[in-house]
Amino acid sequence: MNFTVIGAGAWGTAFALHLARAGQPVTLVPRRREQAEKLSATRENADYLPGIAIPPEVVVADDLSSALQGADVLLVACPSQALRETSRRIGEHLKDGRPRMVVSLAKGLELGTHLRPSQVIAAALPGIPSGMLTGPTNAGEVARGLPAAMVLAADATAESLREVQAALSTATLRVYTGDDLPGVEYGGSLKNIYAIASGCCDGLRLGDNTRAALLTRALAEMVRVGVALGARPETFYGLSGFGDLVATCHGVWSRNREFGYEIGTGKSVAALMTGRKTVVEGYKTTESFHGLCLERKIEAPIMREMHGILFENRPAANAINALMTRSLKRETAAPLN
Repeated sequence: MNFTVIGAGAWGTAFALHLARAGQPVTLVPRRREQAEKLSATRENADYLPGIAIPPEVVVADDLSSALQGADVLLVACPSQALRETSRRIGEHLKDGRPRMVVSLAKGLELGTHLRPSQVIAAALPGIPSGMLTGPTNAGEVARGLPAAMVLAADATAESLREVQAALSTATLRVYTGDDLPGVEYGGSLKNIYAIASGCCDGLRLGDNTRAALLTRALAEMVRVGVALGARPETFYGLSGFGDLVATCHGVWSRNREFGYEIGTGKSVAALMTGRKTVVEGYKTTESFHGLCLERKIEAPIMREMHGILFENRPAANAINALMTRSLKRETAAPLN
């Protein structure tokens, strides 16, 4: 099965390396021609995955049109807010033949429309099945071949789902399929918001008890928000929900957690966002999800406080205090049926 990975950041590069180890033909397409030339010459992505060699089995292409020809599956590894433009470019360069599936590796809702990644792809590339591949995975560990698990979900038109699952799966990456595409996408997006919150707690040095309580209530909030938006509750207890939440809130590699940590130590959001080289998906995701929850009248107190921190100059310590002093109530858990 021929794969084309569009986007050569850490995650796109890591997945190209994984596919090469899996014996799948793979082409990696950086966004910029100069980046493609550099990767081809050095066979290393020094900016995002330093020290990890790109094997000759990974074809690095500087021309999107040629890279799309003969591709069975496209994996789109760009920031969520660039997904529509990237999908539009793909459509412009598709000539003979069409891929059997376009799979997003991005996690986040589009600003303004509140659309999920697969919906953005479907709008830009009508008639091509779209899906999402997500889970508790760090790019560096996947690039090095450490064991991990993910979930692949796609829309109802994706007849190749099982075949793609088999092509992606190896002894070091176990891929499950899921039939709740909205839940899989919402979980992968929401966890970035709570990872920033977890980082804030660490930056404030609030301790393990606080982090444990935050993650527990964050999971409950993920379920409540997701179900209100049409997802199934059990999805959030799987790899794309609880699994990704735990990894991103605890991993020292997590850009979202690190971003929150810096905020917790007293650095301003504006200063942290200025001149950033890497994308903190949870930042824009908080803005988009907060707007969606207001529109749908969905109660999401942690998300509301995170929006206050990120967009309303609310001190992190004040947000924690607001959560701790909310009206008392009975703990409830979402049903699994």
